[in-house]
Amino acid sequence: MCELFGINSDKKIRINEYLKTFYSHSEKHDYGWGLACFYGDSVSLEKEAIKANGSHYLKQRLQHPVLIDNAIAHIRLATIGNMSYENCHPFIKHDNMGRCWTLAHNGTIFNSPELEKYRDYQEGQTDSERILFHIVATIDVAQSSARRPLTFEERFTLLDGLVYHLSHDNKINLLIWDNEVMYVHSNYADTLNYKQLSNGTIIFSTLPLEDDGTWHLVDFRRLLAYKNGKLVARGVHTTVEYISPERDWEYKNIDYSYL
Repeated sequence: MCELFGINSDKKIRINEYLKTFYSHSEKHDYGWGLACFYGDSVSLEKEAIKANGSHYLKQRLQHPVLIDNAIAHIRLATIGNMSYENCHPFIKHDNMGRCWTLAHNGTIFNSPELEKYRDYQEGQTDSERILFHIVATIDVAQSSARRPLTFEERFTLLDGLVYHLSHDNKINLLIWDNEVMYVHSNYADTLNYKQLSNGTIIFSTLPLEDDGTWHLVDFRRLLAYKNGKLVARGVHTTVEYISPERDWEYKNIDYSYL
């Protein structure tokens, strides 16, 4: 399973040590790494289809201060798609009103026919890239109908419905940035954590990056939205929990007569 990292803050902070710890997990996630840093309406996207710990570029990059208020990082353990630049996360795509969307995914899509139509348009082969295509295509339809950019409330409502439907039979942990708000979702128990540094800074990571008791599990099975390090919206939908084959087998073999 891949790993996610994200920061959402009202001020720029140095995240080098967090990134070094996060990327050190690439010994088990060696199909590629990525880092998207956000500067206003612009995104700086860096990624390679090699193990993060083996990247000379990344080593040099982290020797200099990474001062940022919003960013998404990813290390890849492939389930779909070969080891190539095009399949490394995060992915970016502009909607028809010029807003740039950035997405990183930890999980696998097992059953979502609505994503199949994007296979012929995506650059890589991953189901994750198709999720972003589906989101932006749905945004485009709504904005074309409204003849204006969607408000945050409208974008959130649309995403809440999309994530709800995608969560059925699928493992879908997401970090999404729309140049204004960070959207967070997990439907697989104990696979996304957060740390609140202050009222204006929150950090997300698949695994806690420190063993100091300051990391907590994200409120899973519900879409969350953060701006300036603060929670600004919670989805009305409770999404479907993904049960791994191993956990499913355990549940099926419980002897409930002893409970």
